[in-house]
Amino acid sequence: MPARLRLADPVAVREALGRVAAGGEESDRADLRLLVKHFLAVLESRAPGASVEVRVPPYAAVQVIPGVRHTRGTPPAVVEMDALTWVGLAGGELSWGDAVGSGRVSASGERTDLAPYLPLHQPG
Repeated sequence: MPARLRLADPVAVREALGRVAAGGEESDRADLRLLVKHFLAVLESRAPGASVEVRVPPYAAVQVIPGVRHTRGTPPAVVEMDALTWVGLAGGELSWGDAVGSGRVSASGERTDLAPYLPLHQPG
């Protein structure tokens, strides 16, 4: 079983969110890595399971959502997106429907609708 991701320090998350919001596409990779891993850890805690693999390359991937456990090979249910999309979804700046509809999220298989779990962070 892969190691679970750890939550980041709340102050570090708030500061990284501010820098990412100010920098957009030019955000520092360290900030994106911190936020991606932090928000994937939050998702893991809120949607424990192993039926859907959520990938945010090149930073991390987690298995979440209750259901049939995936153990080897290509998972039957995969959600994949870039880091800025994931941070936008987690922070509530982007809706799941808009992200999927615009092609910013690739989702295939059962239980890949993450809308019930989003957003993961409330500003403030």
